Parts: sequence; C-alpha cells; structure tokens
Amino acid sequence: MNRRMFMKASMAFATVSGMSGLSTLFAQAAWADTDIADGSAKKFDFDVLKQMAASLAKKPYGGAPAPLPETLATMTPQAYNEIQYDANHSLWNDIPNRELDVQFFHVGMGFKRRLRMFSVDASSREAREIHFRPELFNYNNAKVDMKQLEGKTDLGFAGFRAFKKPELASKDIVSFLGASYFRAVDETYQYGLSARGVAINTFGSHEEFPDFTAFWFETPKADDTTFTVYTLLDGESCTGAFKFIIHCEDKRVVMEVENHLYARKDIEQMGIAPMTTMFSCGNNERRMCDTIHPQIHDSDRLAMWTGVGEWICRPLNNPQRLTYNAYKDENPRGFGMLQLNHDFQDYQDVIGWYNKRPSLWVEPVGKWGKGAINLMEIPTTGETLDNIVCFWRPEEAIKAGSEHSFSYKLYWSGLPPVRSGLSRVNATRTGMGGFPEGWAPGEHYPDVWARRFAVDFVGGDLKAAAPKGIEPVITTTSGTIKQVEILYVEPIDGYRILFDWYPNSDSVEPVNLRLFLRTKDETLSETWLYQYFPPAPDKRKYVDDRQMTAG
Repeated sequence: MNRRMFMKASMAFATVSGMSGLSTLFAQAAWADTDIADGSAKKFDFDVLKQMAASLAKKPYGGAPAPLPETLATMTPQAYNEIQYDANHSLWNDIPNRELDVQFFHVGMGFKRRLRMFSVDASSREAREIHFRPELFNYNNAKVDMKQLEGKTDLGFAGFRAFKKPELASKDIVSFLGASYFRAVDETYQYGLSARGVAINTFGSHEEFPDFTAFWFETPKADDTTFTVYTLLDGESCTGAFKFIIHCEDKRVVMEVENHLYARKDIEQMGIAPMTTMFSCGNNERRMCDTIHPQIHDSDRLAMWTGVGEWICRPLNNPQRLTYNAYKDENPRGFGMLQLNHDFQDYQDVIGWYNKRPSLWVEPVGKWGKGAINLMEIPTTGETLDNIVCFWRPEEAIKAGSEHSFSYKLYWSGLPPVRSGLSRVNATRTGMGGFPEGWAPGEHYPDVWARRFAVDFVGGDLKAAAPKGIEPVITTTSGTIKQVEILYVEPIDGYRILFDWYPNSDSVEPVNLRLFLRTKDETLSETWLYQYFPPAPDKRKYVDDRQMTAG
C-alpha cells in the first residue's frame, strides 16, 4: 500500500455509485466461531456466477455504499495502515507447507464498499461465506472504537492480497483493492501500475468505477503455485462475472482472465483489459523533472503488437492539457504499458524504486474483432496519482441488455513475454534544435527555432544491415523534418536517429511523428510513434538568461 494507491482508491469510491443487490442473491449464513469460512455451504461454479451477474443486470443499480461506523469512515491513512490482518487466520492457514495464502483488507477510510468473501471447495464445488469479525485483525495503534464494531458481521472486507510461500515471505504478490483495481509484482516484489476489471466512459462526461463486490476462492493443494478466484462486478451501467486463474511464478505473475459483461444501459465507452499507470517525466519529457530524480514514472511507453504484425512503441507524455488517442486495430495480438529501463542510476529514487516497477502485457485470447487501443494522458504535477489510462475499446456499440465476453492473459513482469526480432526503441530524447549537434544557437548559427529528437534503436540486425544502408523513414502530420542523421552509439551498441522538426504554421495542435528503419528490401525496426505539442508562437525562441555582470 502506498500514498498513490490510497488517493486513487479514495477518488474511485468518491465517484462510484451503487451498492450492489448482492445481498438478495444469498441467504444469510449461519455463524460459527471455529472456522474462518463460517457460512452455510452452497453449490457454486462459474456458470452460477454468470447467472448471478445476468440476473443482477436486470435489477436497478443499488446506489452508494452503505455508511461505515464513524470510527472507520473517518480514519486517516496512517491509522488505516495500522490495521493488519492476523496471519493465524489466513484463508489457507490450515494447509501445512502451503505455497500460497490469502489475507483480507479491513474496510475503512476511502474503502467503503463491503465486499463478501467465499471459500470454495474445489472437489465438492461448495462455497461457504467468510464473515467479518474483529478477531481476524490486529488493530495495533489504529485507535478504533471497538464498541462500534460489535455485532457488525455484515461489514465484509475491502479486498484481499495473496502471498507466495507465506511462512517465509512477508510481502504480498497480488492485491485486489478499491473499485475493480488490482495489481501484481514480479521477482522484485515492487508494485507499480494497476489493472481494472472494466473501464466505463473514461473519456466521457461521467466516468464510472464499477466495483468487484464479492470473491470466491478455490482452495488449492499444498504444492499449488496457481490459484483461482471468481468475482462479481456491479456498477451503474453494467455487471460482470470474472474468472481469474493466477499463476504465481518465480519471476512473474500471470493471470488468465475470462469475463462476461452484461449491460444495464447503453454504454458510450467500454474499456476491456484497462490499465492505469503514472508518467511524470522521463528522457523525452523534462517539463516536470525539476527534482533530484532524473526520471519519474511507473511506465515509459505503450507497446502494441497489431493484428497485421506491426510492432509499435509509443513513448508516454505528461502533457499540459488532457489528451486522448485511439489506435485502430483488428484482432490485436498484444499491448501493454512497459517499464523497460531498470537502471537505478536513471531514477535515483529510494522511496518509489521506479527501477523495480513491473511491466504489464495483455495477450488477447481468441479474436477480439475491430476496435482501438485507447490512450488517455492527464497532466500531473507529481507522482502520487496515476495519470495514464489505456484499454481496448470494441468497435461494436454496447447496448442495454447486451452481453459481451472477453478472454485474455495479463503478464506482470520486468519484460514483456514476447518480443519481435526487430530492433526496438531503447530511448527517446528531445531538446532544442536548429543547429549542428555539438554546437548551440548563437553567433555562428541563425536563431531559428526547431525541436530536436533523438531516438535510439538497439537489437535486431542493424549492424548487419548497415552495409546495405539504413534508411530512417520519418513522417509528420505537420511541419518539416530536417537535419536527419544516423549515428552508431558504441555504449549501447545501437543506432541513434537524430532529426529536427520545424513548424510551418502557428498551430499548437499536437504533431504526430512516425519513424521506423529499413533497408531497400526489409523492415529493420519496430515503429516509433510520438505526439509532440508545439509551444505558442511567442514561445518559439531560445532564451539566454545569462547575467554577465556581478549581482
């Protein structure tokens, strides 16, 4: 749990509407003090959950979450952090030498949704509810008024987290907390970007944050490193049944996701496999890097492997105004938010540890048809809030009463699971241009304003192709490209493409740049896409702020 996660979840709960009608779908369970799963047994499988979601979609949305006891609703983040789940009551604590275990988050602060938890016997397919009781938690110095919790078996939980080798490791590897947000780690045990169950009207006038309202956990065997969890989604515009098969591997977490979505009403924008991340500044965007840190970001690029096989790198921006882009495709092969630079020297951050943040890659299962990978970039002044949103938006209209199903895999790892044999973009840099590299505007060169781009490519067969002639293919939606150079860079064993962009109008509309490398008969690199925002005409000048007299 970190500051950004608290703030993000609080925002989601502030705008989300609706208490689900889930309570009408289950009989009140009996109480038993001796077992964490203390409810009465009921048959359960994925078909049962899909029927629940379909039935719920035909009922009116329930509205805002029920109020919490005041002692929980008014908690500070510091106090909330004091509440810890008692590992002696973990979900699978009674399985000796187990590889996996699950603990639950307490409701409180911004986490107001009361989630229901169920334990499922994998052989009998019977589910029993786990009711809240204070004995499951250690309250430490949270200063909770325990009298307000007496008899509150309906408080439920705020979410859950999973551990691998729980008797040895104190750090969790998977976390579901806040609306339909969830995250996972790789071997660094460092959380980074987040995924969501579904995105609704992200670019519209009324964004919605549907909730995961209940979870069902299949009990694994002791030596299993994979567990299955089912969850019910409920929101103002849709409901959903989700199945997660979560593989907790040595160096990554892989999730197989199957969802079935049921529209309560027409939906303007539905986002599938959504992810949210943070980009404050990097090599290409220095505007907000007036800190001790050279770079600040959870992810540095959107990567896409299109249905026709093109590999695309789209560096992220922290723009001065909200921007939205849609990259059309049909049956995409994969996309994701990547953090490929894991060198501590490039971040110098001992709090956020951005060099340890994982990438997230989406691999569609089956054919998704026509649609677009949507990208929204939100201006931010810091690193506490996610400002990048990405997802697949189907082309087909989402009408009230319709059903939609999608399957995909999520790879949480330092590097994506698939890579092309082409040369890839290693880094993007921008700065002032209009003069030869190694010089600067001034006496010897006219003060002509331009913007310089340096795109580094590594890997692939660039060196072998060099004798044939490497050709940079650069296109722009406006302006003119000049001073193109190809430089071999020995320290990275790659090639740097330098070029300057000159404006041909006073427009400040975004400029879309595109670059890839080829010889006469073959493509050598992935495609670099970039969106540049020209300054206003009166800002297109070099400022000399030197003072040549003593102050």
